[in-house]
Amino acid sequence: MRKRQFTYAVLVLLSWGLQGCDKEPENRGPRVGAKPLNEGVPVYRLAVHPLHNPAKLMQAYQPLVEYLNSRINGVRFDLEASRDYANFEEKFRQRKPEFLLPNPWQTLEAMKVGYRVVAMAGEAQDFKGIFVVRRDSKLVHPADLRGRSVSYPSPTALAACIMPQYFLHGYGIHIQTELDNRYVGSQESSIMNAYLGQTAAGATWPPPWRAFQKEHPKEAAELKVIWETESLINNSVMVRDDVAPELAQQVRTLLLGLAETAQGKAILAGMETARFLAASDADYDVVRQYVARFEREVRRVEEK
Repeated sequence: MRKRQFTYAVLVLLSWGLQGCDKEPENRGPRVGAKPLNEGVPVYRLAVHPLHNPAKLMQAYQPLVEYLNSRINGVRFDLEASRDYANFEEKFRQRKPEFLLPNPWQTLEAMKVGYRVVAMAGEAQDFKGIFVVRRDSKLVHPADLRGRSVSYPSPTALAACIMPQYFLHGYGIHIQTELDNRYVGSQESSIMNAYLGQTAAGATWPPPWRAFQKEHPKEAAELKVIWETESLINNSVMVRDDVAPELAQQVRTLLLGLAETAQGKAILAGMETARFLAASDADYDVVRQYVARFEREVRRVEEK
């Protein structure tokens, strides 16, 4: 147990240290990229919601940004990570990034402030909630979680919180009174809480779980997926309404073509994403309906 606690402490300290780099998102200091910081070149930010801690997110998505920079002339793209879900949501509500990669619930929120969908990031069947538990867990049925603790990245994480809570609600569990819900800030932290026995189960979704298995194989070997929800629709790619349509179309075309080349497939593999697919605002109406049911039956996604 001490060894597991030490491992987790190291991971948390690394995450905190790296998250500190994001506390001044408007800082335009040098960043890793394929283009020099030429004076006068328009800069477009791609903000990705916290799939991982900021360092891991940069590692996974920087190759995509460099790919865009190498193929679109006259502009530069920067990748922007966020400390947590709330930080990411504050940024797009203030219309700061030009391009977004939000979860489907955040997609609906971003539409309200002038962003539109240009693509979907990953296959729809990959967007589902999963529960991870220790291999020595005595849990068998979802109802066994009554009176126990469950970790989630954030109350607004659709696949890793809202969908798992709705799944448990379907088994007759009163989410607000019969569970100890712990919102722990990141996908990796949710998994690690289950690994350390701090919670009876950790909720996450397939891409972060696959990444965790690759990066922490010893810890992952002591965990198992015990339940999963149905699938919905995957994360979107969005563009702000004042970005030139020609640029938005260039980005969309490059994203949709990634799966057709060896370089593109390597970039996709690093992001744990099968491919980008064509999508529009209308495709996310299913999310609006799902969230409406969730809020009627379970809880508000955000407490106003």
